Amino acid sequence: MDDKILHTLEYRKILNKLAQYTQTPMGRLLAESLKPSGDFEAVKKLLQATDEAANVDRLKGIPSFGGITDIKMALKRASIGGMLGTSELLSVGNTIGGARRVKRFLAAMHEDENIALLFAQSDLLSEQKHVEDAIRSCIDENADVLDTASPELATIRRELRGGETRIREKLDSMIRSSSVAKMLQDQLVTIRGDRFVIPVKAEYRAHFGGIVHDQSGSGATLFIEPESIVAMNNKLRETRLREEREIEIILHRLTALVGDIAEEMTYDVDILGELDFIFAKARLARDMKATQPRMNDRGYLKLRKGRHPLIPAEQVVPLDVELGNHYSSIIVTGPNTGGKTVTLKTIGLLSLMSMSGLFIPAEEGSQMCVFDAIYADIGDEQSIEQSLSTFSSHMTNIISILRRMTPKSLILLDEVGAGTDPAEGSALAIAILENIHRTECRMVATTHYSELKAYAYERKGLINASMEFDVQSLSPTYRLLIGVPGRSNAFAIAERLGMPNAILEHARGEVKEEDLRVEHMIASLEENRLEAENERERAEVIRREAEEFRSRQQQELEKLESQRDKRLEKAEKDASALLDKARKEAEQIIGDLRRLAMEEGASVKEHKLIEARRRLDEAEPAPRKKTVARSNVKTPRKIQPGDEVKVQNVNQKGYVVELSGPKEAIVQFGIMKMKVNLEDLEFLSSAPDSPSPALRRATTVKRTRDENIRSELDLRGTNLEEAIMETDRFIDEAFLGNLGQISIIHGKGTGVLRTGIQEYLRKHKHVKSYRLGNYNEGGAGVTVAELE
Repeated sequence: MDDKILHTLEYRKILNKLAQYTQTPMGRLLAESLKPSGDFEAVKKLLQATDEAANVDRLKGIPSFGGITDIKMALKRASIGGMLGTSELLSVGNTIGGARRVKRFLAAMHEDENIALLFAQSDLLSEQKHVEDAIRSCIDENADVLDTASPELATIRRELRGGETRIREKLDSMIRSSSVAKMLQDQLVTIRGDRFVIPVKAEYRAHFGGIVHDQSGSGATLFIEPESIVAMNNKLRETRLREEREIEIILHRLTALVGDIAEEMTYDVDILGELDFIFAKARLARDMKATQPRMNDRGYLKLRKGRHPLIPAEQVVPLDVELGNHYSSIIVTGPNTGGKTVTLKTIGLLSLMSMSGLFIPAEEGSQMCVFDAIYADIGDEQSIEQSLSTFSSHMTNIISILRRMTPKSLILLDEVGAGTDPAEGSALAIAILENIHRTECRMVATTHYSELKAYAYERKGLINASMEFDVQSLSPTYRLLIGVPGRSNAFAIAERLGMPNAILEHARGEVKEEDLRVEHMIASLEENRLEAENERERAEVIRREAEEFRSRQQQELEKLESQRDKRLEKAEKDASALLDKARKEAEQIIGDLRRLAMEEGASVKEHKLIEARRRLDEAEPAPRKKTVARSNVKTPRKIQPGDEVKVQNVNQKGYVVELSGPKEAIVQFGIMKMKVNLEDLEFLSSAPDSPSPALRRATTVKRTRDENIRSELDLRGTNLEEAIMETDRFIDEAFLGNLGQISIIHGKGTGVLRTGIQEYLRKHKHVKSYRLGNYNEGGAGVTVAELE
């Protein structure tokens, strides 16, 4: 992309704002050098990365890149054998730690949110914790070497502290003596050139021995090292040299560790810079309230409430524009100061931003195109150095555009043909626009010439547009009106400002009749447009009110139905509680009658007791289904035998075996059959042509039955769950029939059924004992139980 175009469209200002959100030198460099891309797939990937970063920022905030610096120079020196200083080693350690934090942050985020691109990049960061630990164990946060960096250094520093203490004690005792104190400027110990000295008055130099290391600016004070501590200072100096050598050994060791990972860390630094740059784009998008545009490579552009990012939010007027669908070129006409140039810059700048992977300040649903290049001729290009007039400069720029443009380019021309004779300028403008239009590229041009209104009206693929102007307030509204050519409004403005009518009438008489007709036509279009907009706004208000009313009514209805369901549910619970109480009392009475019958030998008809219990069970009301929201109710289909259905009150699927009445059906679940009310059935699928496999595989429990109470139950062919259910029912009938012994036929088989039945009998309260059958009773295939 041409740097001149980037400057014209103020792209650099966006990059400067972007750079402010970076946290590392590497990220700032990437932000400042960002260029738009003409590769469609690359642009989509850039926008996806920005979108992932924006999601991370919204959910967890931006990861911290604190402590991460550009350590490439230090890494290079370490790799070729140079020694790094403590500050450089500390920067390496901080960068390694920062990389680890960023990597773990994004890995944890990826578990909750899909951020594939960011995770893939961060996962490439190497883990060099051993080097970081080695550096931190030797160098503190102030870039000083720790005493614990090596045992030898710890010993040397103990000697240093001891030597310094002895020297200070010696000098303190000296300056406290009366004979020496009178010769001192101040009673203190100081240091000059790593040597401990005391401040002596200049007039006592001859009376005070030792070595002079410095003097004050006035010359009145000499800083002298007394002879008595010269040897102690010398020893201290030797100890400091030993300390420096030991520190060099430590730094060489740490530098060697850094040199071993220099290649990996160089790559890590680049990745960290890229991640910092991506998150800076996300923060810029948040600051501008920008959204992700949908990208295409077919020359289609649609801005919904697009805003120029460099104009304050409280001043900017949103722009709605569509280009590349029904028309490929827009000709914007109208007077100056109406916002035509801002419109061109907004379209161009937002295109550049989207092609750079940046979100744009526009509403959701905006679409942008990846152009191979954007060319613009905007503003006064007059050059004094090149002795070019405004017209010449414009023509030079346009000629360059005509040579380089392609069908996939975006052309932005401001005041095309201006700066020369109006007749020639308008003719030249039409010729230029026609040439550009024939290339089928996308173009937006502004002009003063009224001749271009008719040109755009007559050409297919071109459309007129104008910037709205409020004649009443004599000010532009900065709204772009597609399909409506611009008016000069000169007469209307002059009349509003008080121009005499005689002059205005004379001026109107000088205008050609055909130009007046065009102006009247435009005025009529403008009136119709304003009337249509007002009608649309009123219709929109009515629609919103109707929607709100409908929503309130629906909420009220659902609230009433919910309250009704709660009250009915409470009533059902109360009724169920009463029936439970009655059932317990009835069971107690039945038990008392049974005991009396057994004690007195009276005859009680058990089938009547069972029938009474059944009627009591049936008296309990079935739970009422909650009212389904009306929007979800479907028209029920008439249930037929063989249909697959869902029984609502038990939440099970099955097949309809037959219709047992006008309101009931028999439904089969596996081997079980159940009579169900048709209102509780939900239709799932129609009856198949052939009988349902579920129906063919249904197994029935074989039960031997006499005219009277049975003493034998055949469970062969059933599974354990079915067998236990049948056994429980069989024992109840036998117990009520006063049978003392029963036989349960389970077969030999694998023994699973026998074991399960016997385990159940062992726990049953009515079973006194059980055993396998004798030889003549069926042997191991039968279990005989004694009832209490």
